[in-house]
Amino acid sequence: MIDFKNASVTYPGGVHALRDLTLQIPDGEMVVIVGLSGAGKSTLIRAINGLVPLTGGDVTVDGKSVAKARGGELRRIRSRIGMIFQTFNLVKRTTVLNNVLMGRLHATPTWRSLVGRYRPGDVEIAMRALERVGIVEKAYVRAANLSGGQQQRVGIARALAQEPKIILADEPVASLDPPTSHMVMRDLQRINRELGITTIVNLHFLDLAKVYGDRIIGMRDGQLVYDGSGAQADENVFRDIYGRSLTADDVLEAAATR
Repeated sequence: MIDFKNASVTYPGGVHALRDLTLQIPDGEMVVIVGLSGAGKSTLIRAINGLVPLTGGDVTVDGKSVAKARGGELRRIRSRIGMIFQTFNLVKRTTVLNNVLMGRLHATPTWRSLVGRYRPGDVEIAMRALERVGIVEKAYVRAANLSGGQQQRVGIARALAQEPKIILADEPVASLDPPTSHMVMRDLQRINRELGITTIVNLHFLDLAKVYGDRIIGMRDGQLVYDGSGAQADENVFRDIYGRSLTADDVLEAAATR
């Protein structure tokens, strides 16, 4: 269970990124968060693992306060939360396998990580993660030699290698073409359904949100303005979330042709 209670984030300069957010996300849900840039989507996701500290209220994961956690306790919370980034965040000069093994750092003695001598069990976990996203044959290829879609799948595999209870994906398809975007979203959907990992994804494209979001959270000016199923989210709902008429940039296929 992820539980926001009157959670607020105010950035320096007075920007209110979250305003008294109260929200519960049960274990195992596939949630898509939508909203305009600056609506608070990334802040919401990054508050779950403490990358963005709250300035008011609280957020708990399995009953443990992220806002109040420090040191080892915060590291333990984060070890069970995988993060997938828009820009992939890979070490491109090393192999795909080494990048995925970085997801095992929380369970690896420092001396092993420094010399690159991971335990056989950790290597097996990393290879299984690569199998799950369909690129195990790229294990010994340098990350720099992969396409954007393949790099994002490495990012997913790295998060899986943590053996997390939660996966957070912050605009994971923003820089990908439509076919690759669907491929990445199908990977995340399959991971959620087959492994029961709570999966929370920020998306801008509304057609993707409807297809892959079992539950859609709409954010506007730091506030929750919609909480319902993807099937219920029609054009009028999205217009209310965005506060304007929809444009071609809000739909993946249309944006890709412009």
